[in-house]
Amino acid sequence: MRSPLALLLTALLAIGFSQTATIAIDSAYAQSAQPLDNNVIKKVTPTKAPSKTKPSHTLDNDYSNPNLKAGNPSKATPDVANADNYLMLKPEYVLSYSKSRNIANWASWQLNKSWMGDAKRQNNFRPDPALPKGWYRVVTTNYGGSGFDRGHLVNSEDRGQSVEVNSSTFLMTNIVPQAPDNNQGGWEKLESYSRILANQGKELYIIAGGFGIGGEGNNGKASQLKGKITVPETMWKVILVLDEPTKGLEGVTADTRTIAVLMPNKQGRNNKWQDFCVSVDDVEKLTGYDFFSNIPPDIQEQIESKKGC
Repeated sequence: MRSPLALLLTALLAIGFSQTATIAIDSAYAQSAQPLDNNVIKKVTPTKAPSKTKPSHTLDNDYSNPNLKAGNPSKATPDVANADNYLMLKPEYVLSYSKSRNIANWASWQLNKSWMGDAKRQNNFRPDPALPKGWYRVVTTNYGGSGFDRGHLVNSEDRGQSVEVNSSTFLMTNIVPQAPDNNQGGWEKLESYSRILANQGKELYIIAGGFGIGGEGNNGKASQLKGKITVPETMWKVILVLDEPTKGLEGVTADTRTIAVLMPNKQGRNNKWQDFCVSVDDVEKLTGYDFFSNIPPDIQEQIESKKGC
């Protein structure tokens, strides 16, 4: 006899729900000891039929999620078998997480005036309950005495819309071991500059992460914290700056500005983030990722080849 869940999924597919939606329901059911309720079902919406101007709706081309609108750079998926490129879709930002490194490969988020606000910094660092069952959950004490900062990928001030939204940036999946001079120097100055652009009415699509193994904190060089958390060798960030947000990605041209940096994850304070500017192509060559893949290839080639500063 087929299970009630199987019958439910069959019915949903019959009325036009996407396969991705049914997987989301299946995952929600599997993680709960209780049967699905109507509240879970109501949150699932059918996928619209593909138009002639946009590709079909997939995880690689997710136009519905503002934080993934510019593309999925590593083609991350919400499949636990894809443990080192595991997609975590949150309302406030999107992550690709690595189980073996216990840090995110990258975080992607949209930044404009609407995301910022007066909510105070919550500072409530904590494990992320959204990680799959059985995966190690990083806790804030893993960083104690390490000589490294609990460095945000998605900056706290980029999410000041509400207490709840700001609190989401303190989940440990959004945190990487950063050298204090890196985190509090040029990295922080670029974060502040990004908000200046957003306050000018621009819209930014930001992707950031750490690459490699081995950084240098207050206590010297380290490859891991507590034998569990990888310390990146390099911190990187790429930014797409839209001067006219109402036009969306369709308004991106060969003249659209990009910003890209590669910063060594080590001590030695340098507040000038411009000293670390490279092209988006340079970051792609280092990481193997494909940034801004939802932009037409000819335009993408032009904006990514320029030194982004």
